[in-house]
Amino acid sequence: MISEWVQVYGPLGPVLSPLVAGVPIVLLLGLLVAGASAPKAALAGLGSALLVAVAVYRMPADAALAAAGYGACFGLLPIGWIVFSAVFLYHLTVRSGQFDVVKRSVAAISPDRRMQALLIAFSFGTFLEGAAGFGTPVAISAALLIGLGFRPLYAAGLALIANTSPVAFGALGTPIITLAQVSGIDEMALSQMAGRQLPLFSLMIPAWLVFVMSGWKGVKGCWPAVLVCGGSFATIQFATSNFHGPSLVDVTGGVGSMIALAIFLQFWQPKQVWRFDGPGAEEPPAEARTEDAPPLTARQVAYAWTPWVVLSLMIFCWGLPVFKTALNGGTKESPNFLAGISRRSLEVPHLHNLVYRAAPVVPVPEGSDRAGKPEEAVYQLNWLSATGTGIFLAALLSAFWLRIGVRPFLLQFADTLYKVRWAVFTIACMLALAFTTKYSGADATLGLAFTKSGWLYPFCAPMLGWLGVALTGSDTSSNALFGSLQRITAEQLGLNPVLIVASNSTGGVMGKMIDAQSIVVAAVATDQPGGEGAILRFVFWHSLVLAALVGLLTLVQAYLLPWMIPAG
Repeated sequence: MISEWVQVYGPLGPVLSPLVAGVPIVLLLGLLVAGASAPKAALAGLGSALLVAVAVYRMPADAALAAAGYGACFGLLPIGWIVFSAVFLYHLTVRSGQFDVVKRSVAAISPDRRMQALLIAFSFGTFLEGAAGFGTPVAISAALLIGLGFRPLYAAGLALIANTSPVAFGALGTPIITLAQVSGIDEMALSQMAGRQLPLFSLMIPAWLVFVMSGWKGVKGCWPAVLVCGGSFATIQFATSNFHGPSLVDVTGGVGSMIALAIFLQFWQPKQVWRFDGPGAEEPPAEARTEDAPPLTARQVAYAWTPWVVLSLMIFCWGLPVFKTALNGGTKESPNFLAGISRRSLEVPHLHNLVYRAAPVVPVPEGSDRAGKPEEAVYQLNWLSATGTGIFLAALLSAFWLRIGVRPFLLQFADTLYKVRWAVFTIACMLALAFTTKYSGADATLGLAFTKSGWLYPFCAPMLGWLGVALTGSDTSSNALFGSLQRITAEQLGLNPVLIVASNSTGGVMGKMIDAQSIVVAAVATDQPGGEGAILRFVFWHSLVLAALVGLLTLVQAYLLPWMIPAG
């Protein structure tokens, strides 16, 4: 067992080190694109990450294995638990027959598939991102779209693309709050900066979704609705982030966008209803068509939508810090009856407080070669406050509401568990890979490669955030990983640190659609076992182009529009 270990970021020199550090993620994504099964690709990526960590970075083998185990546990709870619970709830509503009513009620708002994608994938997905994050919006939105009759590949791809611009303010602002803590920059300034970049993309993403579905002709045919959907969210996103802070940006914006679009569609509809009759698409199955069905009563609609209302309330409550604290047993000063029961903090053996980051990734004390504080590795077994538990309780209440008996409930539970078994295993492997690269320092090696770009760094800074999310599966994790490095680099190059640090988060959101964890979640939600490679190919170029556009915006703001940058 090691006493301590200091990370080294250039074990093979400045050129070869980044190439070797990138092998695990390139291998993982490459195998997915080539058609390998997700579990095999994830295992291969994890194996290469462990090999690079031990053989190249000289990380002690016990620490590398401990990091992988830590990541795998995080993949199971909270991520895997969210995926299982979301899919379980969806299948319960299908089993009860009430999801047919949900489909018909959405079709009553608009039979046009473009409008349905805007309502579900963008507006409702944004609310879910704001309340919970961590894969919840992709799992729920994709399942709803597939139930409405969308092609599986489109349901997955649209849910992933929509889950971009809101991510920086997801989970009640957690990514921005984390970024402020790591970088030492004022939280409100970062919120304002992100709020002066992302609204432009919030206007763009709804149009992007429609374009992916139906091309420019499709966008032209429904541009008023696209403008209402994106414009309402962008306006609320800008106002809330600049005058209130990061915590409620997505919640208020998502709800506002849903209400605005639903009301607008009561007075306006596209002249031509679009139903997947474009190139490469197919007409939804007959059971998804509802034009000839008798009209629904308000009572029928309310009854069928109750499980999803309960789900939204549960997710929102579980995301509130005060509620989460209570579920975790209260504070040290004021514990409640759940203290020591609902949450256990487990220090990871062979890893906790044994790994040190070094310059220039983090500031180090003068005369030292390492950070003054070691990297913590504490697994939080918070089974009650985990978002997946809130979703599962929503499923339990929904089963009672929908009069699903104990036997059908248990059969559906077992069936869902069987269906997601390999997906959850894959997510565990992918998080194990991410944690291994984090604690070995390979991720920092890749990040440092971006800092060599000189005056072009404002373009590269968001791309670094994009890479961080692609590696870790989380904008929060990417901010924790690169936030300090972004500030150090900005100050060395004479750039405004508020802009550069914030761009780590705003660029990172575009990597959310290609991180392996999200790809697997989307595949599970749309019942596409083995379809991860197709989903990745579907969204990859959208992710890269959007990240590059964030980079161009940051470059322009750095040199031509500095007045847009708030005071730090």
